[in-house]
Amino acid sequence: MTYSVSAFMEQVAQRSPGEPEFHQAVQEVVESIQPILDAYPDIRDNSVMERMVEPERVIMFRVPWVDDAGKIQVNRGFRVEMNSAIGPYKGGLRFHPTVNLGILKFLGFEQIFKNALTTLPLGGGKGGSDFDPKGKSDNEVMRFCQSFMNELWRHIGDRTDVPAGDIGVGSREIGFLFGQYKKLANQFSGVLTGKGHGWGGSLIRPEATGYGTIYFAEEMLKAKDDSIYKKSCLVSGSGNVAQYAVENINRIGGKAVTLSDSGGYIYDKDGIDDEKLAWVKDLKNVRRGRIRDYAERFGVDYFEGKRPWAVEADCAFPCATQNELSLQDAKRLVSNNVILVAEGANMPTVPDGVRLFQDEGTLFGPGKAANAGGVATSGLEMSQNAGHAVWDRNTVDKKLRNIMVDIHKSCYQAAEAHGTPGNYVAGANIAGFLKVAEAMLAQGVV
Repeated sequence: MTYSVSAFMEQVAQRSPGEPEFHQAVQEVVESIQPILDAYPDIRDNSVMERMVEPERVIMFRVPWVDDAGKIQVNRGFRVEMNSAIGPYKGGLRFHPTVNLGILKFLGFEQIFKNALTTLPLGGGKGGSDFDPKGKSDNEVMRFCQSFMNELWRHIGDRTDVPAGDIGVGSREIGFLFGQYKKLANQFSGVLTGKGHGWGGSLIRPEATGYGTIYFAEEMLKAKDDSIYKKSCLVSGSGNVAQYAVENINRIGGKAVTLSDSGGYIYDKDGIDDEKLAWVKDLKNVRRGRIRDYAERFGVDYFEGKRPWAVEADCAFPCATQNELSLQDAKRLVSNNVILVAEGANMPTVPDGVRLFQDEGTLFGPGKAANAGGVATSGLEMSQNAGHAVWDRNTVDKKLRNIMVDIHKSCYQAAEAHGTPGNYVAGANIAGFLKVAEAMLAQGVV
């Protein structure tokens, strides 16, 4: 019996109208796992996929807060708890004006498979708000975070749901959120990850997503007897993921030549070395400035309103946001003979772009595998919290690298075993899906 992807997607669209990112994420997965659904009648007949696309729980709430002018502002808060078959819900909080239920369902759905690939016992979830921390004072951000946690705290816990950071939620926001949780719950627990190292956080956690993306890419190249060493690399974004992707590229001996933000991108043909990167970290993390300032500081080109994909290079790492790399961008990368694209962001490449890379033989690492280092290290932070332990930097970095090696191995082997050798998209989806599906079947209809 052949599983009908079109009939399934029609049902998803009817039940979740107006959620294009969610539909896109689901379609990619169900197309990849169609051979599994055809071959395993118990998975198909027990409606595992139909259950997996429905969140186990959705929490939506208002977040009133007072700005510095004394005016009451109101935002929406969300937590989407997608799947807890293999562990407590795990996934970040995103504070950005574009946040809505469909975006968070897409991210939570991706998180199911990403977390399964880490080999750690983590379920999938995601949350956030349409609050924009840009341009807000520290006190405004604090008041918002406290109001947000006033509702969220009753729905989370170290054995229930463990949020982390995401776009717009960095160390400052995690600190304010954790402080309010601790006050409300009257306990100090590992309920949030991404905490400061001095109060329950893990070393390498800020670096983990960017580092992990480069570790995964290095494994992809190693499978072809190649390396990032001496390769020129395009990196989009200039936040946490992009910064530490550049840092790890430098550690391996590659050369990152671009960074971007919503205003445009900079091109530094000499490479963004560690000294320049330290300046970027101060610009973005402390002064909250724009990447165009880099061009003025170091005398390089700035391209307003554009993305960096037209620049000639060997490797590309989209590290900004979903659907930032269009089909036209993908064509430019292919025509410039880019050999590898690995996603540091969540679903940054449009489906037609992914297909083009695969058709042209460009190595392509999907976000659910390539950027899983962040949640993997969050899992390591949870382990340290549970054991009241603190691991040194080298220990965490080694564990992160080993996890990324294992993720690559799982994706590579799953793709080969199911007739799609070298297809990391299919491999990641199949490996993650089978792990979660087996747990769901074992636990009955719940």
